[in-house]
Amino acid sequence: MAAINATSESAEGFPPIAGSDACILILGSLPGQRSIAEQQYYAHPQNVFWRIMEELLGINGGYDDRCEQLVKNRIALWDVLQSSLRPGSMDANIRLHSARANDFGTFLSAHSEIRLIAFNGRKAEDLFKKFANIEAAGEFIRRASLPSTSPAYAALPFSDKLARWRQVLSPEAK
Repeated sequence: MAAINATSESAEGFPPIAGSDACILILGSLPGQRSIAEQQYYAHPQNVFWRIMEELLGINGGYDDRCEQLVKNRIALWDVLQSSLRPGSMDANIRLHSARANDFGTFLSAHSEIRLIAFNGRKAEDLFKKFANIEAAGEFIRRASLPSTSPAYAALPFSDKLARWRQVLSPEAK
């Protein structure tokens, strides 16, 4: 029974969505259960990430179309963690002892035009500071905290989230 519970608590991330000319990297923490089940970033219907992308950049359509549009807009999408034990989908339940970060050194070497790393929520930023090789992020890459698009972060209304995302991404998006 313990092995079944451990397996059901394991969360594995996805490969990045990125074109070679990406200039913005948006980082989440780790996909939630719904995203893992559907093998799609931000699959939970109450997560407002894709709604924000539509408002800011006109990105819409099916998942594959939205991903292609991100790439055309020079936006890369990934998570800080490659994997971790986490019961449920809440970031607060990520078991730090089991967390493995993605390889940002290799990613940023291959995507040398990245000039902004935007964190989708405080947990993503905290995990990056804790687990990622900060030197790999380079001194010329700006970092920005954004309010989480997760339905778990309901304290901030959508209009305020959108305004903050617009403020950070609009000058950078191409």
